[in-house]
Amino acid sequence: MTVKRSELKRQLLEQARKRPTPRATNPATPAINGVDATRTVPERFTRFDAHPGYQQLAMMRQGAEQLGLVDPFFKVHEGLAGATSIIQGNTCINFASYNYLGYSGDPRVVQAACDAAAHYGTSVSASRVVSGERPIHGELEQAIANAYGVEDAVAFVSGHATNVSTLGYLLGPKDLVLHDEYIHNSSLVGAQLSGAKRMSFSHNDPDALDALLSRHRHQFERVLIVIEGLYSMDGDIPDLPRFIELKQRHQAWLMVDEAHSFGVMGATGLGLREHFAINPTDVDIWMGTMSKTLSGCGGYIAGNKALVETLRYFAPGFLYSVGMPAQVAAPSLKVLELMQQEPERVTQLQTISHYFLQQAQARGLDTGHSIGSAVVPVIVGSSPLAAHLSHALFEQHINVQPILYPAVPEKSARLRFFLSCEHTQAHIDKTLDVLVTLLANAQR
Repeated sequence: MTVKRSELKRQLLEQARKRPTPRATNPATPAINGVDATRTVPERFTRFDAHPGYQQLAMMRQGAEQLGLVDPFFKVHEGLAGATSIIQGNTCINFASYNYLGYSGDPRVVQAACDAAAHYGTSVSASRVVSGERPIHGELEQAIANAYGVEDAVAFVSGHATNVSTLGYLLGPKDLVLHDEYIHNSSLVGAQLSGAKRMSFSHNDPDALDALLSRHRHQFERVLIVIEGLYSMDGDIPDLPRFIELKQRHQAWLMVDEAHSFGVMGATGLGLREHFAINPTDVDIWMGTMSKTLSGCGGYIAGNKALVETLRYFAPGFLYSVGMPAQVAAPSLKVLELMQQEPERVTQLQTISHYFLQQAQARGLDTGHSIGSAVVPVIVGSSPLAAHLSHALFEQHINVQPILYPAVPEKSARLRFFLSCEHTQAHIDKTLDVLVTLLANAQR
């Protein structure tokens, strides 16, 4: 038996030696049908400069260069960016800041940040769930809940991640997300992450939403309607009472993204619920950001305790992310306090915004559907023209960003003006007079 096994082993080894030796392959890359896989991968899949995104960027830059346009993005502000800002050494009238109530840079707000950093350090160093919790987190969340008149709130370190994580966790494949066609990217990404079915309805069109709900509500378990409080591209607002009526009748949830409306809408800046004088609990999910009016960074969800507790323990963007640094939380907490003491800032913002809208329209400029609350576009109908006007204004020390295709349809290319309570009528008059002259010269 031993001899036979030895002989069998010898024969097998001999046969193996006679087989053709396969071509050597990269040990990290398996052969596919006997061919080295590294030889079959096109080079475009291994180079970042061949990535479609970079190719698109290169094409846009080439086109801009051929048209004699200057890249209007990533301007460096050399100090505080408010109604004015220093850019390239020049003091510019600035319409590219969300510092709506002028609290970013306010000495009291800056001091709150300094005190918090001195007391807690510059990082909480961990997720709040494990060891990153600090008293200031709870104080901020309670202040947000109080501002909305709801039970609780939870603060995330990123506004974008707030929507991504909230929608991504709360919904699943058996659910439906219905959103305004102009909803922010963060809500779209969150809806995609959730695996829920997603449908858009025409901008600010409750009737279109009603039709979708009538047709599809019965096919899904949970249904979430997502709208914004103030749309940052157009400066218009939804008919919130009508959306509430629809969500109640169709037994859906309603989420309102107040990134731009909190601090702007309502007599004291408490947002869309104050503007429409609605019961705050009629909206299921209030969302907002702290990087604009509240002069910090991050986002929040406010609502009933069950919602907030669920997100606090399970939303990935909160659970697995470091807690908000104390010096970031402290400014927003301070601003919420100051807003109650200084409602005149909201009044000033609303007054100067309406003045901008009225003066722009009086000069024959197309302001779209803006209601004149902090955000006013001037639609020029051409991306090259919008980029040219932005640069020409900048050369006269007026900073306003163009919004170009594909961010908006080509015919809707625009300049987008963000107002602050610190802007003056002189700022507005000078800017609009220069813009009208530039437009007239461009159309000759």
